[in-house]
Amino acid sequence: MTTEWGAGLPVFHSADGVYTFKPRGRILTDVSSSFGSKYDGRNITTTGMRALRLGLEGGVGTHFFYQFESDFSENEVDVVTAFVGWRNKIKPGLDYDVRAGHLFNDRGFEGSTGSDSTPFLERTTVATAIIPQRGFYGIGVMPRIFWKTGHASVTITGDRIDGTQTVGDSRTVLGRAHWNPIKSDTGVLHIGAWGFDESLSSVAGTLTRNTVIGGRFNGALRVSTGPLIGGTGTTGYGVELGGYRGPLWVMGEAGRRNARLDGGRPDFVSKAWSVSGGLFLTGDLPPYNPRLGSFGQPKVLKPTFDGGVGAIELTARYESLDFDNLLTGGDGWAATVGVNWYLNSFTRFQVNAIQWNTDNRAGDYVGNDSGQTVSARVGVTF
Repeated sequence: MTTEWGAGLPVFHSADGVYTFKPRGRILTDVSSSFGSKYDGRNITTTGMRALRLGLEGGVGTHFFYQFESDFSENEVDVVTAFVGWRNKIKPGLDYDVRAGHLFNDRGFEGSTGSDSTPFLERTTVATAIIPQRGFYGIGVMPRIFWKTGHASVTITGDRIDGTQTVGDSRTVLGRAHWNPIKSDTGVLHIGAWGFDESLSSVAGTLTRNTVIGGRFNGALRVSTGPLIGGTGTTGYGVELGGYRGPLWVMGEAGRRNARLDGGRPDFVSKAWSVSGGLFLTGDLPPYNPRLGSFGQPKVLKPTFDGGVGAIELTARYESLDFDNLLTGGDGWAATVGVNWYLNSFTRFQVNAIQWNTDNRAGDYVGNDSGQTVSARVGVTF
């Protein structure tokens, strides 16, 4: 057996190179403080584990691979990524893989970015609101094809991992493609589009949403639909446009979701959009992954553990969310500025300052309300 060290952990290889294996995980620890709301119940300080994962990945030969991860962040065991896969080349510059198991959505730019790689502490409203009812994961199959300037995927899944087998699963079909018409060592133009259609099972008709707008760890700070039942299916779609030039990156996303209701009622419509950007003061390139059309781990030019300053990034974002076509639906927006300090490629500190506004028509916090949230994170990915 041979061993090499990757992002803080060893990668094991059999002597003949056929078998590979490595442990993997992430630790993301957050603190959040909100103030300025006219409701005392929203002016709170909380702590939480955004992710506390442990898993493994490996392969046999050049084609077969697998991955498994569990999350313990809510003090409960939650299986997240868990799949086996097969990959191969069709011809030079064109290859594919097929994965089967519990799969993470390929949906939107930040919706396809892991929680340990997002430039802000929470994903955009497009990623959190324009989403299948089952959430970010489902059990099924996902074939993907890759070429030099982009990729495309199709996903067919049932529900998340659960213990319910007495009724049929919901069914979700999701597709996404991205293209880099401009691609060089120092710059990329990113264009993407995605969509999904979901048929809900007989026990999955509750469509009530309480969506994050000013920070994940303030449960009182949400944009709400009010009680909503009788859902039969959902259809969503979105677009992505952005890229980077040197240390500067910009990304815009927009999406819409129509949830179909029984009894001849009109669809419940969700609309969201966001514009984000960042600048690496230390000259590092944004951690854009041109193969997947998402963010990954950065390549820090001068890691602190080697005596350097690390990578320092300034970020800004504006996002909007609208449930207004419901009598009980609310809307909201948030403006965020932040700073990220990457000590090396797998260790980071993040701080976000958020100005938020909500206008809910149902729940404990009705009417127009605004305030501020300051959040911080220390994160390690291995």
